[in-house]
Amino acid sequence: MRDYYEILGVNRTCDDAGLKSAFRKLAMQHHPDRNGGCEDASGRFKEINEAYSVLSDPQKRAAYDRFGHAGVNGPQGGPGGMGGGFDASDIFGDVFGDVFGEMFGGGRRQSNGPQRGQDLRYDLEISLEQAYAGAEVEITVPAAMTCEVCDGSGAKPGTSPTVCGSCGGAGRVRATQGFFSVERACPRCGGSGRLVLDPCSGCHGHGQVRKERVLSVRIPAGVDDGARIRLAGEGDAGQRGGPRGDLYLFLSVSPHELFERDGLDLLCTVPVPMTVAALGGEIEAPCLKGGETCDGTCRVSVKVPEGAQTGKTVRLKGKGMPSLRNRQRGDLVVELFVETPTHLSARQKELLKELAGLCDEKQNPKSANFVGKAKRFWEEVTGN
Repeated sequence: MRDYYEILGVNRTCDDAGLKSAFRKLAMQHHPDRNGGCEDASGRFKEINEAYSVLSDPQKRAAYDRFGHAGVNGPQGGPGGMGGGFDASDIFGDVFGDVFGEMFGGGRRQSNGPQRGQDLRYDLEISLEQAYAGAEVEITVPAAMTCEVCDGSGAKPGTSPTVCGSCGGAGRVRATQGFFSVERACPRCGGSGRLVLDPCSGCHGHGQVRKERVLSVRIPAGVDDGARIRLAGEGDAGQRGGPRGDLYLFLSVSPHELFERDGLDLLCTVPVPMTVAALGGEIEAPCLKGGETCDGTCRVSVKVPEGAQTGKTVRLKGKGMPSLRNRQRGDLVVELFVETPTHLSARQKELLKELAGLCDEKQNPKSANFVGKAKRFWEEVTGN
């Protein structure tokens, strides 16, 4: 499906006047009556109508800019490719509403009253430090706002919208089709029941304008990847006095170069010199420190048991992630990685050779166990 801005030949910063000018020019050029009923021209004309019907509506344009076609063609989306403001769901919904409404307690939908604004989604990436300690972040959200010039009426200050003569202000028109009485949104006023004859210069008759808002959001300590935060009333403005929609923040935690998260536990692999692993001792490992004044890393002492092997883990209680539900904290799990020394001097090699000559199966139990298993395997294979 082609980009709506590309269809109209405008850029994404184009204002309402530019959109209208581009639409009129293309509509005249591709109108079927001016092209002898050509199917290509008819298809192009519908495509132009669909693009303009979305981009000329502040709410639909905001949704399209953020989510693309999925934002306007979903269950509550826009034109759905029909063009010309025609909504098939109006016909089918009202047909069955008329026939079965009284039986099942249903009723007709009212489209000319106050309408709640659309909900918005904002994807926010945070660091593991921010997820650990909590943070106050600022985000910039484009949203439909009530026009301050006309206070949302869409009419020029000093004037008011007039009642639509086609529907008498009901926003719906009815026609009889066979045995059914079909009702749909009034095509003249778009279902609002009102007509703006002298449009406001600030919003060009829409009653809303698109603006970017800067919001301060508190990220609670302990949030995990995929968490969702609802900000009530921070979505698009409602129409005709309706309430604002909500803003939903979807959080993703960026990968950390030192830690991996496993529930409330933090996992960290730390290299250990061979001598410390053999003799035992202490090493330093990084850990996260929370609080309002510190969101960076700090050090924690880890005791390495004598004879520690690669893969040995040391669990430090209460050094992991905080819980969102209570005061519980996870653990910091330090996995030891025994490091073999490199670039040895002649003296160091001499000492290691001397050590190797002094070691036996007691010092290398795993090696001795493996050699025993390997010897039995070879005997079974060779029969010797």
